[in-house]
Amino acid sequence: MARLVVLSGPISSGKSTLAAQLESQFGIERIRTRALLEARLSAGRAATRANLQQQGELLDTRTHGRWLAEELGKALASHPDTVVVLIDAVRRSEQVEAIRAAFGSRVTHVHLTAPEPVLAARFAKRDRPGEAPSYAAATSDPTEAQVETLATIADIVIDTERNTPGDVLARAAARLGLFGSQSERVVDVLIGGGYGSEGKGHIASYLAKEYGLLVRVGGPNAGHKVMLESGSYTHHVLPSGTRLCEAKLMIGPGAVLSVQQILKEVADCGVEVGRLWIDPQAMVINDDDIASENALVSEIGSTGQGVGAATARRIMGRATNTALARDVIELRPFIRPAADVLDEAYASGTRVFLEGTQGTALSLYHGWYPHVTSRDTTASGCLAETGIPPSRVRRIVIVVRTYPIRVASPRGKTSGPMSREISWAEVARRAGLNVDALRKAERTSTTNRRRRVAEFDWALLHRAAALNGPTDIALTFSDYITASNRDARRFEQLSEPTIDLIEEIESVAAAPVSLISTRFHARSIIDRRNW
Repeated sequence: MARLVVLSGPISSGKSTLAAQLESQFGIERIRTRALLEARLSAGRAATRANLQQQGELLDTRTHGRWLAEELGKALASHPDTVVVLIDAVRRSEQVEAIRAAFGSRVTHVHLTAPEPVLAARFAKRDRPGEAPSYAAATSDPTEAQVETLATIADIVIDTERNTPGDVLARAAARLGLFGSQSERVVDVLIGGGYGSEGKGHIASYLAKEYGLLVRVGGPNAGHKVMLESGSYTHHVLPSGTRLCEAKLMIGPGAVLSVQQILKEVADCGVEVGRLWIDPQAMVINDDDIASENALVSEIGSTGQGVGAATARRIMGRATNTALARDVIELRPFIRPAADVLDEAYASGTRVFLEGTQGTALSLYHGWYPHVTSRDTTASGCLAETGIPPSRVRRIVIVVRTYPIRVASPRGKTSGPMSREISWAEVARRAGLNVDALRKAERTSTTNRRRRVAEFDWALLHRAAALNGPTDIALTFSDYITASNRDARRFEQLSEPTIDLIEEIESVAAAPVSLISTRFHARSIIDRRNW
């Protein structure tokens, strides 16, 4: 049987507002006692409030308030146990007692109250058809006059005098447990451990089917390529699992958006309104942002997508009319505060997957400045961009490559330091791979530039682990160690040098290598997780 929330309170205490908020934000089913009374009396919608009130009082007297519980039983007969139903509203203690007798511990009685002068002042501002001429007239009815006595038998009493509707909602939802357990860890985070291009999209798309909500942060300067049955697809804005599962999607308030790009991906992936939510405060890139980054493209190898300029404008443009996602007409069907989406996920115990972009070594604060991106790319930074507290985190997965890469340096400049740089020809020789195929594959997802490559960087791994506190490591491009790894389906089938590398990574990172990618293919991940 469904869980029942019984609502009571005097006129103008805020019952209707609270009921509507609980219905819209938490999906609670709202049953109005007027509808149950009309069903009992076979009365039409044309019945007046006064007439229904009179008939209801007669029913209460004749049945000792049991009629409401009886009608509820009929209405709830087919409801699943997981549903929360709000009864709006009860007016007599006999009604509450009868509902408790019928439904037992599943009932929670919430009573709203406020001092009478406050209620009268609120009533004076109401403008509803058929309303009594004054608060005194409205409360002259004997049943209405005694409603406040229900506070003595309620489970929860909320004085709404010095509260906004949002305050009342927060208090009621918390007391009802609708925000979920504050200690339940339902969020897993995926972070790049190098300079980006670690293969996060491939790992993220593999894991996505295990979650109910997929979250992406960052901006369109990061491309995450995923394998599909029809080939591959690169996401610059939406989460990598968008086309591979039916999970809800969210972009948080710290994201930086290209409107054109997100609308393209929404169309490409067939994302419907109601599946994707974009926080209204996400930043929007404009043409001037892109143009202003030309110098960074030539100086440090920036992608030039306007993300940094838009981020700077978000800070420096606070005194002007800087456009956010909420201001873009095309995005309005998808606008919803991330906090509301996350509250809903926590309350339902939904697993959340937060997909970071770029890599730890490109962090604005922890990378090798000035050869960094415009945001903090660590797990902490991604959580802050989304609005997720650390206490909600269950797992932190760092993705690392067997050979780290950086984008090729601009002519006469550098895109940033890398330890012990080598050539793709050397990687191909060691692994037994075709060097031309390797060079063709190793181009950036966003700008299609060549990549530089280096030996595995142990100091970088230690630094990434220290900054992110991983519970797991995902190792990608294991075929770059030995080409035969492409045929491995189990850990013991990997080459001996690969297994040696994995054992050393686990020692330095102080975390298990739980996922191993052997190639870019639908069945190419060796899963060693225990979660």
